Amino acid sequence: MRLFKFLFAFLFVHLTFGQNNDVFIDQNGVMRWGKTKAEVHGFGVNYTVPFAHAYRSAKKKGVNPKEVILNDVYHFKRLGFDLYRVHVWDTQISDEMGNLIENEYLETFDFLLKTLKDHGMNYVITPIAFWGDGWPEPDSDTPGFSNKYGKGDCLTNPEAIKAQETYLFQFLNHVNPYTGVVYKDEPNLIAFEVSNEPHHRGSEQEVTAFVSKMVKAMRNTGTKKPIFYNMSHAVHFMDGYFEGGAQGGTFQWYPTGLGYGKELGGNLLPNVNDYNMPFDSVIKKHHGAKLVYEFDAADVGRSYIYPAMARSFKEAGIQIATHFSYDPTFLAYANTEYNTHYMNLNYTPQKALALKICSEVFHEVPMYANFGMYPGNKTFSDFKVSYEKDLAEYNTNEKFFYTNSTSSRPKKLKKLKEIAGFGNSEVVKYEGLGAYFLDKLDGGVWRLEVQPDAVWVANPFGRNSLDKTVGVIQWETRAMSLFLPDLGSEFSVEAINDGNSYSASAVEQSFSIQPGTYIVSKKGVEKSWDHSTDFKSYPINHFYAPQSNVERAYLKHDPLEEASDSGDLNLKVQYIAPKKPKQIKLIGFTPKGRLNLDFNEVAPYQYEVVIPKGQLAHGYLNYYLVVDLGTETMTYPAESKKQPTAWDFYQGESYKTKIVSSSFPVHLFDANRDSEELVIPWRKGLQLVPTENFNENAYQIRLEHIFVPDEENRNAAPIYDYSFKQVVIKSLEERKADLDSKKALVFRGQSLDGKTGKLQIALVMKDGSAFGGLIDLEPEVKNYELQLASLKPVKTVTLPRPYPSFLPYYFEHQNQTSFNIHSVESVQFSIGPGMEEIELQKPQGISVIGVFLK
Repeated sequence: MRLFKFLFAFLFVHLTFGQNNDVFIDQNGVMRWGKTKAEVHGFGVNYTVPFAHAYRSAKKKGVNPKEVILNDVYHFKRLGFDLYRVHVWDTQISDEMGNLIENEYLETFDFLLKTLKDHGMNYVITPIAFWGDGWPEPDSDTPGFSNKYGKGDCLTNPEAIKAQETYLFQFLNHVNPYTGVVYKDEPNLIAFEVSNEPHHRGSEQEVTAFVSKMVKAMRNTGTKKPIFYNMSHAVHFMDGYFEGGAQGGTFQWYPTGLGYGKELGGNLLPNVNDYNMPFDSVIKKHHGAKLVYEFDAADVGRSYIYPAMARSFKEAGIQIATHFSYDPTFLAYANTEYNTHYMNLNYTPQKALALKICSEVFHEVPMYANFGMYPGNKTFSDFKVSYEKDLAEYNTNEKFFYTNSTSSRPKKLKKLKEIAGFGNSEVVKYEGLGAYFLDKLDGGVWRLEVQPDAVWVANPFGRNSLDKTVGVIQWETRAMSLFLPDLGSEFSVEAINDGNSYSASAVEQSFSIQPGTYIVSKKGVEKSWDHSTDFKSYPINHFYAPQSNVERAYLKHDPLEEASDSGDLNLKVQYIAPKKPKQIKLIGFTPKGRLNLDFNEVAPYQYEVVIPKGQLAHGYLNYYLVVDLGTETMTYPAESKKQPTAWDFYQGESYKTKIVSSSFPVHLFDANRDSEELVIPWRKGLQLVPTENFNENAYQIRLEHIFVPDEENRNAAPIYDYSFKQVVIKSLEERKADLDSKKALVFRGQSLDGKTGKLQIALVMKDGSAFGGLIDLEPEVKNYELQLASLKPVKTVTLPRPYPSFLPYYFEHQNQTSFNIHSVESVQFSIGPGMEEIELQKPQGISVIGVFLK
């Protein structure tokens, strides 16, 4: 009997998981490898070069998509990725009947999968995207069923459903010509997700029937791969998805919303405090697994937030995740593919290094680990994040990764084997603006890889175009120092990548370096490698970085709108050009006379000048920036080759800053100035309107209902609150010397439609705690005051509102801080708090003209 059980178990494992190590999902909803039964861990990115805009753009620019893939996959490996996911543009590789079309898109996709496989990366594939092939361009007339039916009909129309069944069967049976392996049997393919973000409506029975047909079509191929279904777009159907045959759910996270159009400011760690899944018991009931198919901190240019997101995913019991979306390097100068996202090793090095740390989180942190609530969870396991320093860090005995300059000491300096960083640390000093990687090959021998400088020259999250440059690459020779015990103070640096003949000997552990790949060897150590030596599935001398693309001068300067005459005024300029400037000057005019001051270079491409308070006076500072290139000058903001003192300098536009007395109010929100900056959930009834006063506007919010049911989470408990906010960091920084004298928060506005109303207004500090009070609004425009000393702790609403919508509305924290005007980052407006039940059911309307401190 015992032998029979053993043989049965052996045959079950062999037949079910086979020799290809298929992943299976155990009774606890955990994905495991078929051969070893070990938990599956994986982390990586979405990447779309074989399809749609990325593929078209490559062809437009005369770039070979396969060469792009080879270069970008190399960077994936440098960043520690072992997972890839994409929603396949079915509309480009199918016909109306669902038949698979063998064409250039599918062939390029096959090449990508082969390249990933060659370098040890696994993948999750979503065969159906439902998307057209256009974004951000108009859709073209593609042959596929999605183009004919659209997403809505694809979920309900019998002919469209039949086409999808045909397509799924043929897609899974497709043989990759580069590997000779059918998709359904590909060892590197962990799982399938049926389709990308279906927005199911109707009944649960209809949803179950649909899912069942999709799963059956895939199972009819004989595949044993786990089949996942997207559940986050209608979580109330979760039982139905599992009853239809799905073995797990796919989820996403956009904690900072999507499409703000510019960079979001302020501390966003409260937005990623936890990934709360209120329906988790349903998943566990069905023994389902969970994976994250896409996530990003959209419209965020900083690095600290990503490992905190990975931490929260692991706390939620999620095993694998892929960021959305990695910009192909050839397109990253313009960020046209998804302008609300921006991720690339060369163009966003600090953010990319944060993803490298995320990969370690997914491989090191156990499922369902608990690290507590904010702010206690800023340090977890071997990781830490800091909003103030824009720093994410990973520090173990053998690895030390950091996204910005850090004062942390490596845990075991003598045992270090891998370093990846940006800026300065205890082991590396580097003044450049690119990422670097150090890998120990042997005692006294390290491989060094240095990427070129990256500089953002325009808003990458705005409206973009292939004709608009948002980021540039500059190759420079920079100073570097290495403080590694096994190298000592005397070591050599030898270039090994093709076309690089650089070599140097360190002087007191310091040397100059340019982008490339190098061997760093302690003096006296014999050579034990050659160019064919394997390094993480690549030849040891491999290197890729785009060439310098700084073809003209780019100057960025954000003039202060207002400054106090009670302190010095510090102005900053970013300037990058093919040729370094000889000098940058400020030529200005104040009520006290003319200014002629030199900027100082304080960091690569960064310049600053201080105007002493004695040269400032109540009035206006008007000024120009004059860049001296040696052979010519350029005056900004006019970008004129004439100096502002020239008789024929006819471009009169200048930079302008109001210089005010310390007693003047500090304006936090002005509808005329700031309405487009509001972080506000969209509703019908939002508009900016002029008032009867000259140059004054009011921002009106009319709500037919405070609470609106969520079609993607019908079982959610109603929350009668409508909140929005204004980030005020810049306004407060401009007047920080005057803040202690301010005693009241003043709201100027009114209730609408002749009715009275209530508004809660709060000041939110950088730790996420909020202090506010209620205002009883009247139909007449007037000023309403709240004494700062009277503000009480109130709930902080998670803004921007995260997606998916099942995530927490309020930020739960363990802060014990008191109100501090110097820590304020935003003003939060809330309609709902303090209202009687009967009022919560009625339409509401308010008009906001301004908010200021006095």
